[in-house]
Amino acid sequence: MANIIIRPAMLEDAEQIHEFIIDLASFEKSRAEVKSTIGDVRKSLFSDDCKAYALIAERRTAAVGMAVYFFNYSTWLGRNGLYLEDLYVSQGYRGLGVGKMLMSHLAAIAMQNSCHRMEWSVLKWNQQAIDVYNSMDAERQNEWVGYRLSGDALKRLAQFSTDN
Repeated sequence: MANIIIRPAMLEDAEQIHEFIIDLASFEKSRAEVKSTIGDVRKSLFSDDCKAYALIAERRTAAVGMAVYFFNYSTWLGRNGLYLEDLYVSQGYRGLGVGKMLMSHLAAIAMQNSCHRMEWSVLKWNQQAIDVYNSMDAERQNEWVGYRLSGDALKRLAQFSTDN
């Protein structure tokens, strides 16, 4: 798509990234689950010891999308991978190739960092995103079931470690 640039996010983008996070959560019908603040985004993406990174898709200096990612590790491959945590494109720019541009940029980052693969999750009902991923020859992973520990359950399990 003409006039779109992809660039690394900067500290000044923290507020916009947080807005995109809220927009994405609303799109995913999960707005109430967003607990992060702009300060959290600043600290987690732009501090000296950050573990996650972000890209901004921009048109004429206006942010129209983002990708948040981090590096993971495969014990089976003995290599790093890139995990795409969130990809978001503003409503008016969907279907124009912005998401694919962000994915292409992430793939280049993965290759530059000797990553063997790139992974992400998508909601089962988000057919538009699934179609984009299928068009890139991404392989759907059906054999894995995602799990999550959070809140009190996470605290209880951590407490078990200190009790022993």
